[in-house]
Amino acid sequence: MTDPQTYNSPHALQFLIGGKWMDPHGTDTLDVINPSTGQPCARIAMGNAQDVDDAVRAAHAAFPRFSATTREDRLALLERVRAGFRKREKEIAEVLTMEMGAPASLSLSGQTASGAAHLEKMIEVLRTFQFREMRGSTLLVREPIGVVALITPWNWPINQIACKVAPALAAGCTIVLKPSEVAPLNAVIFAEILQEAGVPPGVFNLVHGDGPLVGTALSTHPLVDMVSITGSTRAGIAVAKAAADSVKRVHQELGGKSANIILPDADLEPAVRNGVDSCMLNTGQSCDAPTRMLVDKERYSQAVEVAKQAAEAQRVGNPGDEQTTLGPLVSQTQFDRVQAMIEMAMAEGARLVTGGPGRPADLSQGYFTRPTVFADVTPGMRIAREEVFGPVLVMMRYDTEEEAIRIANDSDYGLAAYVQGTDQKRILDVAAQLRAGNVHLNYPAWDTAAPFGGFKQSGNGREYGEFGLAEFLEFKAVMGAQP
Repeated sequence: MTDPQTYNSPHALQFLIGGKWMDPHGTDTLDVINPSTGQPCARIAMGNAQDVDDAVRAAHAAFPRFSATTREDRLALLERVRAGFRKREKEIAEVLTMEMGAPASLSLSGQTASGAAHLEKMIEVLRTFQFREMRGSTLLVREPIGVVALITPWNWPINQIACKVAPALAAGCTIVLKPSEVAPLNAVIFAEILQEAGVPPGVFNLVHGDGPLVGTALSTHPLVDMVSITGSTRAGIAVAKAAADSVKRVHQELGGKSANIILPDADLEPAVRNGVDSCMLNTGQSCDAPTRMLVDKERYSQAVEVAKQAAEAQRVGNPGDEQTTLGPLVSQTQFDRVQAMIEMAMAEGARLVTGGPGRPADLSQGYFTRPTVFADVTPGMRIAREEVFGPVLVMMRYDTEEEAIRIANDSDYGLAAYVQGTDQKRILDVAAQLRAGNVHLNYPAWDTAAPFGGFKQSGNGREYGEFGLAEFLEFKAVMGAQP
């Protein structure tokens, strides 16, 4: 894979509205920063409320016709999108490495492949999904909710775009997408793919911008029927408040601080090593990363040593290098936050096992940080409670299984949890007691058919597969119908 330094496309300075690439109403632009160098790699136009209004009205005008299309029409459209996506997978991966720093191997086989997987799964789901069902003399119909605003993040950008856009199209909704302004270039390519696939004018619209201006304009717009956001809990709360006055449906996939319980019968070394690797995947910038490792007191010291070795085995460096496993953090803001969290943990009394503040010694530029492990962390420490969103693992010991479950559940978040052990009944019993939307037993393979979403401040609603499709539909009960 090549390592491009700049991205040049006239569409980066335009918005896709009503089937055409349009110049923005305003003149504001934003540099897209390559996190490996700290230097600009592209520039995008930044939208305003008028751009949002144009896009929403285009989607509103397109809804009556698109919502009436058949299952076969929408299947054919998604199949064309999938074909176009496959042709540009390498380009998308290269752009992701450039704009958000994902290592080349992850950009192609993880980041970009996840977008393709969501398209594939939604085509499979749409073929058999039940939009109509008779129950006695009542006909239950599932209909598209209307115009949907999709607000997507920078950490798994094409994954989150695909897992929202695909079900929205499958449902018959029309769309306005606001991708993260931090990593927006992959969204430009995705919009080009949709346009080339023949998405009808107004069905899919793209507007760049920040949350306070464009995100708020979408959330408050009276013609938007639903907002789906993936982002921080703070951003999700802001969207929910903005949407409340117009009683929109709000779907949120937000933050996490996931516990990883290693039971006493687990094979310790692979359980710990895989836990460290999972925590630090994507430079720790995953909302469902297992960032709190809980180990029984008898094997705790051994586990800390294994975690140290695993963290130090991470290869930090140029994400264009196929050997790199840990790229930079996405931005100066994120770098500063992670550094502050590391310093805070040390001040709180957590024991630094490896890593720590600052860049790795051989990297003088870019937003690179050291893979870091803290031991002797207690549940009340901020480092144990707040989402770091960086390659930082905290380790805690427990005396009993009940204590491990209590620590795991003692969190404002509930997106994911992890359990490692050899006794299937035991790990299922532990899983049943965890307050999390996804529980991973012994590091299973990713499942695009499983519902993705969380409890508590990790959000509401579910994504992926049939569950993601259902979020974009409303029930209509037609009573007195003849069977």
